[in-house]
Amino acid sequence: MAKAVALLRAVNVGGTGKIAMADLKAFAVDIGLGEPETLLQSGNLLFDAGGKSPATLEKLLEKEAASRLDLKTDFMVRTGKDLAAVRKHNPFTKQARSDPGFLHVHFLKSRATAADVKTLVAAIKGPEQVDGSGAEIFIFYPDGAGHSKLTSAVIARHLGTSGTSRNWNTVTKLAALTAD
Repeated sequence: MAKAVALLRAVNVGGTGKIAMADLKAFAVDIGLGEPETLLQSGNLLFDAGGKSPATLEKLLEKEAASRLDLKTDFMVRTGKDLAAVRKHNPFTKQARSDPGFLHVHFLKSRATAADVKTLVAAIKGPEQVDGSGAEIFIFYPDGAGHSKLTSAVIARHLGTSGTSRNWNTVTKLAALTAD
């Protein structure tokens, strides 16, 4: 069994993209995903990937969610191996220990280059710190993400791709739940 997680973008945040986690789990069963479960209310769907690639699963989930749930959002699928690599390559290990709720991983829809991330870093007006490239970037929000000007829209504009963030506590839980 190869566990994976689908991270839904912008669900149950500020009254948009409302979906009950029980409905998300039932949806996963209806489209044939094995052993689905959810974590928290922020759109984390764990399931048996059944040997399908993350890209194939993303297309399936987005198409079926739009059709069956009238939910138009991006799904970022990561395998247990992907999440283990995220944990291993975290450039903010000190912050992960001292302030895990202030460290976020932004899971991207498509890969970002180091040059893209450099452009994003240059645009930051506050104390936030950004590192990484590829399918995820790491963001430390020393004053918290809630009032930061480094929003998902700003990140998407500078990286040229959408994404969704999870704090380090959630990433750690998801990695444990999808570990082989």
